[in-house]
Amino acid sequence: MKDKKDIKKIVLAYSGGLDTSIIIPWLKENYNNPEIIAVAADVGQGDELEGLHEKAIKTGASKLYIEDLVDEMVDDVIVPSMMMGAKYEDYLLGTAFARPIIGKRLVEIALKENADAIAHGCTGKGNDQVRFELAIKRFAPEMTIIAPWREWEIKGRDEEIDYAEAHGVPLKISRETNYSKDKNLWHLSHEGLDLEDPANEPQYDKPGFLEMGVSPAMAPDAPTYVTLDFEKGVPVAIDGEKMKASAIIRRLNKLGGDNGIGLLDIVENRLVGMKDRGLYETPGGTILYRAHEVLEMITLDKDTKHMKTKLAVDFADLLYNGKWFTPLRECLQAFAVKTQEHVTGQVKLKLYKGNIITSSVTSPESLYSEKLVTFEESDYNQNDATGFINLWGLPDTVQALREQGKL
Repeated sequence: MKDKKDIKKIVLAYSGGLDTSIIIPWLKENYNNPEIIAVAADVGQGDELEGLHEKAIKTGASKLYIEDLVDEMVDDVIVPSMMMGAKYEDYLLGTAFARPIIGKRLVEIALKENADAIAHGCTGKGNDQVRFELAIKRFAPEMTIIAPWREWEIKGRDEEIDYAEAHGVPLKISRETNYSKDKNLWHLSHEGLDLEDPANEPQYDKPGFLEMGVSPAMAPDAPTYVTLDFEKGVPVAIDGEKMKASAIIRRLNKLGGDNGIGLLDIVENRLVGMKDRGLYETPGGTILYRAHEVLEMITLDKDTKHMKTKLAVDFADLLYNGKWFTPLRECLQAFAVKTQEHVTGQVKLKLYKGNIITSSVTSPESLYSEKLVTFEESDYNQNDATGFINLWGLPDTVQALREQGKL
């Protein structure tokens, strides 16, 4: 790591939120007034990007990159993860999806700008510090990394606000609405304040608390139907209209949000060893995962489905723990893609007050045979079951005979 006096130019992962807003003046005060190049990743967070350029420059950055990474995040990370069915303790990995893509782009810009270091605003308690830094190490192993939360004397978010006010840094939050949030196309996370006590019920119906939709209690009394088409596991159309995957997610976010879909309140196990409560809004992603799972029910064979379910846990762990750019993830993804060769078809879902109800599923490559499974007459010879059961149960029969002294 370079000495502070040798660090003349820093690339900062910049969101314009509380942490990164005060990091610009802090770096200039504590690292001998280096040039700060802010990099904001557009991962679908919408209006959070408004006014970001003016704010970055006003607080001391020399320039701001705003990088459109939406489709790269969706196509390269989200879709393969959905194919695998990856979930981390029911969490649909919203924050984790964006981090490897952002980390890689930070390195690209740092190398282009001949920067001496890359800085980020992740706390020393969380997962994101690991995700960012492993991505940086993968593509620039000798790059100096600055993590102010592991250096400064600031103890918490209230003190951050104090620092911002003392340095004239404009904020969009107040002490009363000071949740730690992360938003992208896929989700919005809420942490902190009253949510730190698992005994407290989230204020779902409080105006302004939910941002991507409404609570189930506030959703319409009539259901909404949505139809999704997949080709080899990739979502390609919604309600008969073909569009790219990111556009499908946007449409699903609106439909899901309006119907109270995708709220998750969990206490998860962080990589660093502590338990953390998070409340997640993932309206479109929850619908997309469900539709894909329903289509796999009729297109995947039993052994492949069961193995994929097992490996999905390992895949999710890799992503959650910052190990995206690894040979193992590449191998598991290759397996996931192979399993999708016949996952083509259409799924119709009914959305109603937080529930996703399967309406229908069809596929030209279905393994489901109504003629075979019917309770009525078919070509299936039920007498074949006798020999099958005798062979399947042979170990149990032998075990019983041994216990009875008849072997």
